[in-house]
Amino acid sequence: MTATELAYSEGELPDPASVDDIEWAVRLLAATPTHEGRDRELLRQWACRAAEFGSRLGTGLAPVPSTARVVERDGGLERMLLARYTSRPPTVELYTDTLTLAEELVDARGWRAWYPPGSVRAAALAHEAVHAHLHHGPAKAALKQALGHTVLRLGRHRVAGHVAGAEEVAAHAYARTVCGLGRSPLLLTAALRAALTRPGTRPGREN
Repeated sequence: MTATELAYSEGELPDPASVDDIEWAVRLLAATPTHEGRDRELLRQWACRAAEFGSRLGTGLAPVPSTARVVERDGGLERMLLARYTSRPPTVELYTDTLTLAEELVDARGWRAWYPPGSVRAAALAHEAVHAHLHHGPAKAALKQALGHTVLRLGRHRVAGHVAGAEEVAAHAYARTVCGLGRSPLLLTAALRAALTRPGTRPGREN
């Protein structure tokens, strides 16, 4: 979950839960570089297809495997990061201070039914497992095909293009599905962003 994900909200809402998960995905894509001026309906189409792709990964016979080592550390609040995957060597950095804030925020917002105890950590690990899965295997090409974004046609053949941000949407949808969450982690990242950027308030506390 990157700094981009914690910065895509189009203005803070009193109740971010009033925005559905697909709309949060659309906002993530809209705030991703290269999508400036893109048609909103096209972004929604990509968001839906990426979410469906991620959900299908989560309904497989086994969860997406990950051999990356997990390193827990502080410093996520300053970086606006909950977790991130790096490929050399395969590592998931899990930021415990942001995890703590997320758990406080879930309680403060009354979202515990959607995000049971421990599920935020599990969702962060599941999310990063998908990044590793898409980085190392054929799934990246499969996601491109699922999105249907054509950048070149040669007769009957077409070349599927990359959609920036779609991998994030897919990873969130996978995490929601495999962890059995009531709402996508996209909602929680939006609320985290608001808490971390609201001036003069204690992050995670309702004033």
